[in-house]
Amino acid sequence: MSNPRHHARELAVQGIYQWLLNRQPVTQLIAQLPAVADDDAEAFDEPLYHALLHGIVAHADELDAQLARFVDRPVTALSPVEHAVLLLGAEELAHHPQVPYRVAINEAVELAKTFGGTDGHKYVNGVMDRLAVALRGAEAGSRARRG
Repeated sequence: MSNPRHHARELAVQGIYQWLLNRQPVTQLIAQLPAVADDDAEAFDEPLYHALLHGIVAHADELDAQLARFVDRPVTALSPVEHAVLLLGAEELAHHPQVPYRVAINEAVELAKTFGGTDGHKYVNGVMDRLAVALRGAEAGSRARRG
């Protein structure tokens, strides 16, 4: 069984992927994800799942503007999987200060490995590293300088 917080992030990425494709209301997304509706679903951190899904939809324009500074193409040209993973990572960096920046980066990379293309995780890692310095400069920048 995976970590309940990691599983919540997996479910959130699936929901955001779906939202990117059809822009349904969050409540419809939640109802359509079988692992959330299924009573036998693997344990997951439901409050984290809801916070991420609702937060990403609410902050999507702001998060995309942040991501646009560090991606090599228009945000709309990103694969939906990479876009969903990057939105999740950006949401955690920008709006969940209790999550250490290294955890946000690592989770995004692991999600990209799970759901993305062969080398998508490398791209996500590079974007997330730069985003972490921009959004959490004091935390990420001081550790980056120390090596």
